Amino acid sequence: MILLSFDTEEFDVPREHGVEYSLEDGMKVSILGTNRILDTLKTNNVKATFFCTGNFAENAPEVIKRIIDEGHEVACHGVDHWRPNANDVFRSKEIVERVSGVKTRGYRQPRMFPVSDEDIENAGFEYNSSLNPAFIPGRYMHLNTPRTYFMRKGVMEIPASVTPIIRFPLFWLSLHNLPESIYYWMTNRVLKHDGYFVTYFHPWEFYELKQHPEFKMPFIIKNHSGLQMVQRLDRLIKHLKNKNEEFITFSEFVERKKV
Repeated sequence: MILLSFDTEEFDVPREHGVEYSLEDGMKVSILGTNRILDTLKTNNVKATFFCTGNFAENAPEVIKRIIDEGHEVACHGVDHWRPNANDVFRSKEIVERVSGVKTRGYRQPRMFPVSDEDIENAGFEYNSSLNPAFIPGRYMHLNTPRTYFMRKGVMEIPASVTPIIRFPLFWLSLHNLPESIYYWMTNRVLKHDGYFVTYFHPWEFYELKQHPEFKMPFIIKNHSGLQMVQRLDRLIKHLKNKNEEFITFSEFVERKKV
């Protein structure tokens, strides 16, 4: 089973590098990227889960409608990606459900940072995918956390996939920078070991970042961005479909595992 997901947020990465960037400009980048993602998923006839910020939902309701109309799941990803607040778990649910008109069942904290388990439960979420169980200095220090899904009270925790033993992360940066054959090999290892694979990307990765040196973004982020990333995602999906892997939403995964 493949749990393909996208952190559908306003583009704010330049801010991490000291560059002022408006919400309006960030939305233009992310709307373009999300539509490129949706085109790729539609061409391959696969489903995915879109973790949306409140900002994205309120500023791109037509994209939220397209996500739902094409059979994908909408989940929550905070409110303002750059400025998280303590009550964002609740506000995110209210905003995304109001804009989308559907119940949201899952949450992912911006940048996969820690989030209150009590808030997740009290907000009525059924799953939380805010854990990357890898060791990435300066970002994630999770060598002792579970690699695979587990229950925390009534909420299912669904970590991003990492390889067995060494816990190499197979998230967005890995597909940008590794030879695709190596990425596929490690993905196959996870599937054989765990029986499912969880990964995530962002809409702004599918924008031509190399054409904008003013963003001051590192090479490893810009590498193979834009249409090259569209092609990499398309080839990854085709590789997994050729292995007869099934693409399902996170909610469908929860339903199957709770049986």
